[in-house]
Formats: sequence, C-alpha cells, structure tokens
Amino acid sequence: MATAPLNLEADVVELTRDICDIESVSGNEKQLADAIEAALQKYSHLEVIRDGDAIVARTNLGRSNRVVIAGHIDTVPVANNLPVQMLSMEREQVLYGRGTVDMKAGVAVQLKLAATLTQPTSDVTWIFYDHEEVEAAKNGLGRLARNRPELLDASFAVLCEPTSAQVEGGCNGTMRVDLIFSGVKAHSARPWMGKNAIHGAANALAILADYRPAEIDVDGLVYRESLNAVLIGGGIATNVIPDECVVTVNYRFAPSKSAADAESHLREVFAGMEMTVVDVAEGARPGLDRAEAKAFVAATQTEARPKYGWTDVARFSALGVPAVNFGPGDPSKAHADDEAVPVSQIYACEKALRAWLSVG
Repeated sequence: MATAPLNLEADVVELTRDICDIESVSGNEKQLADAIEAALQKYSHLEVIRDGDAIVARTNLGRSNRVVIAGHIDTVPVANNLPVQMLSMEREQVLYGRGTVDMKAGVAVQLKLAATLTQPTSDVTWIFYDHEEVEAAKNGLGRLARNRPELLDASFAVLCEPTSAQVEGGCNGTMRVDLIFSGVKAHSARPWMGKNAIHGAANALAILADYRPAEIDVDGLVYRESLNAVLIGGGIATNVIPDECVVTVNYRFAPSKSAADAESHLREVFAGMEMTVVDVAEGARPGLDRAEAKAFVAATQTEARPKYGWTDVARFSALGVPAVNFGPGDPSKAHADDEAVPVSQIYACEKALRAWLSVG
C-alpha cells in the first residue's frame, strides 16, 4: 500500500505520529526514506541528496558558518506497539509506540524545521540516516563520513537522540578488552596435576572491584569514567580443571582521551596480564567553548550535562566537529515495549532549535 505524502508543515506531534506509523526497523528504511526525500524535495531552499537510505537536505545561503542537525530513521523491532497512540500518563499527554523516543520525535522536529525555517542564521545540513540500531559497519552516518565527508563538514553538530529535552554534551568513549588467563587441564579429582585458569582471574577481578573511576572535566562538563567486567567464560566440563578463562572488561573513558590513551591506561591497570583489545570507539568532546554551543545551550534554557553513553556524536568528533545530544524522550524508554514520549518535550525541542537557528 502506498504511503500517504508527509506534510512537513503539520503540527510536529502529528508529524511524529505519521513517521512512526511508517515502520522502519533497521534494514527496512526504504519506505520512510522515500517519503522523507519526496517531502523535502518540495522546498526550493533545500538541496536534497540521497546516499542509500540516508537523506541529506541542506541550505546554501552563504552564511559565515554551517551546523549539522542529524537523526536516524530506523528503529528496533516492533513489539505490538504500532500504530502510535495518544495517551494520558502521569498528568501529561504522551505518544505511545515504537520509535516515539528512539528517535522519530527528534526526526519529526528536524523535518518540521527543515521545511519551515527558510532563512536560518547559519547554513544548516539536515541528515536523516539509516542503520543506526545495528552493527556499526552498516551505520548510515558512518557511511556518509566515509563516502561523502564534505556533507558532514560544519562548525558544530546536534544529534537529536533522546535526552528528555536537555543538552547532553559529547559522549564518553568505550573500549572492550579480553583478559586471557591460561592454565593446564587436569581431572578435577587430581587438580594438583593441572593449573586452574579461572582461579588465575582472581587478581583481575580484585582489581576491578577496587577500581575507583576518574571524574574528568572536559570543556566544562565532568565525565565519570567506569571500568567493569561484563563477561566471563572458562571451562569445558564440571570434572575438568579449566585451561583458559577470559574476562571481558568494558572501559568507558572521558572524551579527552584517545583510544591509545585508553589502551595504555588498561595495560597499566592490568600489568602483567594478557590483554587483547576487542572493540573501541572514541568519545566526543562537547565543544561548549564554541560560540555556536553557547548559543545552543542558551536557546534550550537548560544546563548542559555530560553524556556517559556512546552515541553517533563521536562520528562528528572524529571529523573535528564538536557535537551535543538534544532531543525529546527519556533515553531509558528507548527500545522499551512501553516506549512513549511526552508531547511537551517534542514542542520544547522544536521551540529551542528554532530559537537557536534564528539567533543573529
């Protein structure tokens, strides 16, 4: 069945409902991408570019600076929570359904402003990208960064991920390492003939239990680091002394540190132990010392706070573009079966972004 054309000048809450009701689980974004592309192409002040199922719309007004405002259009699988419903919860109206929080309410705000804000004081690149909820290799923003990095060029960026309409600056980096402990197999009735690799992990676990994470000021925000064992495995049978044990550790590190800095710290913490880096993603500085960032915080009328989790703002940071997270919805409701966004937060984000882009 054909999708009804999107009305980008409709009330932003109704627009949120419309795009949420176009199911776009990761890998199935084409229908929504087609609808977004068709809707944006109606506006002469926008140059519209498509890369796969990512849509880029940008103004070319010759302003002295350019900002990027981005959001992903895919969701996690539906869980009997479409179509979207309007409900009254805790004395306020909410939109209930898949994608309302993560992150189609933010996308709706982007679309409404892209269509109606024809003379922003900065040139704006609006990005609507695919495959965020799956493995990083498929991420549409990452693909744009590789194939068309010039489309992400800007002095500042906003990612409309859910933050309860509060500014969350940058993000921590994340590194996963495997600590590998070797032993010698033996029958559990004769353990003295072997070496228990699981017992060998005890020192690492003690280090983790006693570890005190640093709190590091970056551009005026204090990022709390963390270091935790997240997986442990070893042994092949209940009557065999295990000859290998692997403890997987996750380090969340401040955005002032590079991946090399993070690895060096872990090798110091776990000195003498066999360690392999499994995965790493550097964080993102918030750049709150930039004029654009200061104006953005003022326009939102909130106090910026740090983002402890990793988000795609890090992709901007890797390109030298400072970025913040700002969007409607409680991030703890992202991916939940009872996903719901307060209507008031959608309006608040629309108002704040419009004010920011209208400041001379």
